[in-house]
Amino acid sequence: MDERKHVVIIGAGVGGTATAARLARQGFRVTVIEKNGFSGGRCSTLRHDGFRFDQGPSLYLMPKVFEEAFADLDERIGDHVDLLRCENNYRLHFPDGDTIELSSDLCRMQQVMDRIEGPGGMDRFLGFLQEAQVHHARGTPIAIERNFERIWDLVRYGSEIGRLHLLDTIYRRASRYFKTKKMRMAFTFQTMYMGMSPYDAPAVYSLLQYTECVEGIWYPRGGFHQVVHRLEQIAQEKFGASFVYNVPVAKINTQGRRVTGVTLADGEVIQADAVVCNADLVYAYHQLLPPCAWTTQSLAAKQLTCSSISFYWSMSRTIPALDVHNVFLAEAYQASFDEIFCQHRLPSQPSFYVHVPSRLDPSAAPPNKDAVVVLVPIGHMHKDPVDYDRLVQRARSTVLDVLHRRLGLEADWIEHEIVNDPRTWQAKFNLWKGSILGLSHHLFQVLWFRPSTKDASGRYDNLYFVGASTHPGTGVPIVLAGSKLTSDQVCRGFGQVPLPRKNPSRPPSLRPPLRPLWILLVLGFLGFLCSLTDQHLPLSFSRRQ
Repeated sequence: MDERKHVVIIGAGVGGTATAARLARQGFRVTVIEKNGFSGGRCSTLRHDGFRFDQGPSLYLMPKVFEEAFADLDERIGDHVDLLRCENNYRLHFPDGDTIELSSDLCRMQQVMDRIEGPGGMDRFLGFLQEAQVHHARGTPIAIERNFERIWDLVRYGSEIGRLHLLDTIYRRASRYFKTKKMRMAFTFQTMYMGMSPYDAPAVYSLLQYTECVEGIWYPRGGFHQVVHRLEQIAQEKFGASFVYNVPVAKINTQGRRVTGVTLADGEVIQADAVVCNADLVYAYHQLLPPCAWTTQSLAAKQLTCSSISFYWSMSRTIPALDVHNVFLAEAYQASFDEIFCQHRLPSQPSFYVHVPSRLDPSAAPPNKDAVVVLVPIGHMHKDPVDYDRLVQRARSTVLDVLHRRLGLEADWIEHEIVNDPRTWQAKFNLWKGSILGLSHHLFQVLWFRPSTKDASGRYDNLYFVGASTHPGTGVPIVLAGSKLTSDQVCRGFGQVPLPRKNPSRPPSLRPPLRPLWILLVLGFLGFLCSLTDQHLPLSFSRRQ
């Protein structure tokens, strides 16, 4: 009889697969249950007649996080994944027809800054990059590599709020350095990786621009899913984890303060000593767990990220004017974000992203043809009925019109089309209201305020979460970092010592411990800010409500 502790993981997304591998490495018996017939979740692959498309993520950022995930399994990522570096990070297309290329080459960036920003432009760019480096160096060990289980964990880093510009937005900070609207757009659109507007996203997330400029943007040969596939192989073949596909979970079984396992859609019950949920967190609390006040009040009130209409086009020819990563920016830049996040609709003039994997990896398309992915941000599903078929046609017409005017692309070059819209994201991946990146990342939905890697409702002692809506947040590298936090927490829950962190980021040196008066002032300030956003700062300083 197998006496190992049994952990059931719901969902074989990036977070679920990485957590399975890490826990199996620690000696747990791990069973991963996935509703679809493939792993990766949004980080999966679509194929058609020799064409390959990344269904979701396409930018390989923060490579050290990926390296650590494989190192925790006593592996080198280079032995499993062939990484290709993009020569240009992006090709940006502005509304006036101008184009620029962003890269990690400072000499080329000097030319871009001189042309767009004029005298002193390069110095201002380096100033922006220096600030982003501070956000990266100080923000990573605080916000990504540690948990925030108690309010005191947040208070401890109260002195960092100013340095990380948590109370400012990316667009306002960028405007301090760049004089032109073009450069402000060029270094703020990246907030869409988190499904947020640059006019709302905390400025600390300029750490994304830093890692792009310094570490570059990479792409795994064979598609982004290769990362998940290799983690799954290691988990199964090296550590004995079990993956079960095409089996939806109907509910998480509970008894008192513990979860006892899961019930599958066909009625089968699987017992477990602990459950890790990699399904969408909001969906899980609403559909898989018994209702409670925290779910219907606190969680239901949290803001979601946007959705998207994504087109996957098999092209009859190559489109040389398109690079690997292309962004077409709207003239009404701020208004387009307001339409997405305030009015929850398709912008009248959307900015959109175009990914051409075959430009870097020829295996993504047949010879002399291109695989093209177009992502058009749109508001998540709302209470009002929406004719998504009409919106898909409108988005398609808008994108094709822009691509025709700018690049000469013709609609009849599209041999085949696959479309994902908010309905697809919800049905295929159980994403609440079709929100493709989970809960938003504004100030009161990060760190201690974000749902914890351990049951945020405070009801169950052996229920854990990993994924976009859980701390530390969304995006493949951030979710991978979260899998480390979750697996460590599971280990501690069973009295095991977690694996030591490989090459941890150097934590920022803190000022002397806060005196009681300063603690009261910080708590009072947090309480005041909470009152402005209808959040609650419980007097018990506990997540349980």
